[in-house]
Amino acid sequence: QVQLVESGGGLVQSEGSLRLSCAASGISVSDNAMAWHSQTPGKPREVVARISSGGVTKYSDSVKGRFTISRDNTKNTLDLQMNGLQPEDTAVYYCTAGRLIPYYAPTYWGQGTQVTVSS
Repeated sequence: QVQLVESGGGLVQSEGSLRLSCAASGISVSDNAMAWHSQTPGKPREVVARISSGGVTKYSDSVKGRFTISRDNTKNTLDLQMNGLQPEDTAVYYCTAGRLIPYYAPTYWGQGTQVTVSS
């Protein structure tokens, strides 16, 4: 059974930093394309960062240069380092595992972790 469990969300002031982590079980993070998605009320979920099984990363324009996606193969975790946070980054962040076919198609979802950025 595949499980993705996010942690690290919370409340932070503008320009602050947070590091989200996603612990995977039942799959290997190194063998899958994986991504972080954000969702705000009334809007669809969007991919903010993804990493291919080969390690190629891609970011949305809104987070490029501020967020970094990485994985720890020994711990089997996917991380998202979030720097320079802004109030508009406030969202629930989800970790997913899926495939690039060639667009990213998530198969498994975590439960999400709330990030709130105050001005």
